[in-house]
Amino acid sequence: MAEDDPAVRSAAAEEVARAAARAFGLSPAQPDDSRPSTTAQRLHTDPDTVERDLIKLVLTIVELLRQLMERTAIHRVDQGDLSEPQEERIGMTLMILNERMTELCDRYDLTMDDLNLDLGPLGTLLPHDGA
Repeated sequence: MAEDDPAVRSAAAEEVARAAARAFGLSPAQPDDSRPSTTAQRLHTDPDTVERDLIKLVLTIVELLRQLMERTAIHRVDQGDLSEPQEERIGMTLMILNERMTELCDRYDLTMDDLNLDLGPLGTLLPHDGA
């Protein structure tokens, strides 16, 4: 069979690689002695800000989850799904989480606006003013 021929398999693998590169906008790997591509330059991070940038990303995810939990809790309260002690416990938990978020933002000199990622045409990740 032609499929068992190494040359045919190699050509097929190269065609798959070219199709993937077109689909994902990938550029071929360059030898170590060549200049890095503009993509590699964009991905280069400043060692002095790596910790702050990582904290910013983590806090953004935590804030998104906090807001989702808050909305779910409000919905469940409106539906009458929770007992009064459960409502109290959820409210207290969300207040404590909000305080911790504020403390961590202060520690790393971040604001809630810093955590609100701009998603381009989709708008921002987090709603403004809890809307």
